[in-house]
Amino acid sequence: MEWRKSMPTANLRNEAVERVIRRSQEDLGSLRIFNPHDPGRVVVAAGAPWFMALFGRDSLLASFMSLLLDPSLAKGTLLTLADHQGRKVDPESEEEPGRILHEVRLGAETGLALGGRGVYYGTVDATPLFVIVLAELSRWGLDDEAMRQLLPAADKALQWVEQYGDQDGDGFVEYQRKTEKGLRNQGWKDSGDGINFADGTLAEPPIALCEVQGYVYAAYIGRAILARAAGDSQTADACIAKALALKQAFNKQFWLADRGYFAIALDKDKKPVDALASNMAHCLWTGIIDDDKTAQVAEHLMSPDMFTGWGIRTLARTMGAYNPASYHNGSVWPHDNAIAVAGLMRHGFVKEAQKLAYSLLEAADHFSGRLPELFCGLDRSKYPAPVPYPAACSPQAWASAAPIQLIRTILRFDPGLPWGEVWLSPTLPSPGTYFHIENVPFSGRGRLSIHIDGGSVEVHGLPQEIRLRREPRPPLSELLNLGKPAVNVQEASM
Repeated sequence: MEWRKSMPTANLRNEAVERVIRRSQEDLGSLRIFNPHDPGRVVVAAGAPWFMALFGRDSLLASFMSLLLDPSLAKGTLLTLADHQGRKVDPESEEEPGRILHEVRLGAETGLALGGRGVYYGTVDATPLFVIVLAELSRWGLDDEAMRQLLPAADKALQWVEQYGDQDGDGFVEYQRKTEKGLRNQGWKDSGDGINFADGTLAEPPIALCEVQGYVYAAYIGRAILARAAGDSQTADACIAKALALKQAFNKQFWLADRGYFAIALDKDKKPVDALASNMAHCLWTGIIDDDKTAQVAEHLMSPDMFTGWGIRTLARTMGAYNPASYHNGSVWPHDNAIAVAGLMRHGFVKEAQKLAYSLLEAADHFSGRLPELFCGLDRSKYPAPVPYPAACSPQAWASAAPIQLIRTILRFDPGLPWGEVWLSPTLPSPGTYFHIENVPFSGRGRLSIHIDGGSVEVHGLPQEIRLRREPRPPLSELLNLGKPAVNVQEASM
């Protein structure tokens, strides 16, 4: 009941979309896990019925995408993951110092965790994602005490990236399991056949995934922002240098110039894994892609080979391993698409972002307002409704959070408390669109309401010292003064 009372309420004069938002709120509420020793700390489980436990990657992305509803989910997830952050080298659980866990199952479920123990660490992306979510949450107004607790964990996470994540010292983060009980693939496409070449051949580890390099880039940028806000120019400059070096190397080694898209990965021989896959949409989102390549990436993502009419497939239908009813080789994942929408919007592909966002919301309406974990990647022109994937989790955390992320992206709503600003530049579909949302949590100091009626945009509840910017937020790299006019955040409050 308290969860429902605390939730934002939306009036869009569109019952179908309002139903999707309400369902997302209810499902995220049902997936919350409470800490019996600290009732105020709440995390979100990965999904029902198979994954009612804390999963690093899933819970981080789900809490990131649901910031518009409840930033406390991100705070609770970060604090809990920091408590379990790796401290030693243990091949059986794949624990390493600074590493963020893949899953934790306690009590009667201990034996269900991969590796045979309560905590399993075999994921390559949760560790940089931890830093990304912390940096994002700071821009929404994370309290000083939590920041003091979490910042050392973020630094340990970046140490893991450099000392353990980069196994061969080539500047890229790779994975290779340490135990036969662990996951063969340790990115979000973690099925055994999830990473493959265009001809369908499986890639052999160690594998460096394209999106993971994007996460690492964004983690460095995020840590630099935190350092600048604290007046720590040495840390900021070091992180900026590492981010720029990674971006340059990534665009050189992952880009397939003859095809106009990025390899999904590099394999054990540093050979580009040349499948056309959705992973590169995450790279759009993080900003690691050079500006001269973004248009080709967007074109591929929205091409008929990838876009079904309901969403972007995980793997293009022209690839050797393509199967629209598979788990990771041609299906449509809502969270993957919500990230793609954010990436398209970031780079100014507004019409493409709108088209993809509204397609997903229409798909949700066919699932009674609840987007499942995934659905089959069959063409909308041949199937008038999205085809369910039989074993999909429903509800599932990041699928439930995806519509909330879509709304935020369409609004282009970006708090920037370190700068004393909030950016808001709606991209709603027509001049006559009506959008009203109340009770939006903001900076721990109150609630906002956003009212849009045609060309009129009003925001109520902003603290007096916060300035509303009616424009898209610049990329964080620009706010770090990477070739742009200086932005003074030295005196900003965290």
